[in-house]
Formats: sequence, C-alpha cells, structure tokens
Amino acid sequence: MIIIRRIYDPEKPGEHYKVLIDRLWPRGISKEKAGWDEWMKEISPSTELRKWFHHDPSRWGEFKKLYEKELSQNQNELGKLVNPC
Repeated sequence: MIIIRRIYDPEKPGEHYKVLIDRLWPRGISKEKAGWDEWMKEISPSTELRKWFHHDPSRWGEFKKLYEKELSQNQNELGKLVNPC
C-alpha cells in the first residue's frame, strides 16, 4: 500500500518505508529528524517545471502532462520506487 503525505504531516499508522520525492529538502526539518528512508529527487518535477507551475491552479492540467512526460523519460529511477528490490 502506498500512502501519500507531506513531510510536515505526522506519520500515519502502517508507514514502513518512507520516500521523499521533492527536488528541494524541506525547510526546517533535518534529515535525521525526518526519519525518511530515501530521498528521490531525481523523479520529482524538474526545477524548470516547478518554476513554470508556480503553484498556479490554472496550470495544474498542463503540469500533470509535462510531469508525466518527465517521468516517462526517467524509467530507471521510477522503477526503483515501484519495485525497490
């Protein structure tokens, strides 16, 4: 089962292996204190895409398409998330 949450949210029951998918490490949280098992910035949206989106809800549909395209070009890293063994 995959649970999606923000790093700032409290841990939920059943979480075993936690992976942060973000280009930048979140402010105010040390890597030690966060307790996440892996940081996969390689499969997060590119810096250019993040800057273009700029949290604009009107760009969400296009952002999703562009991010899916980026993910399709990074199958090796994505495969590690889907099948970590």
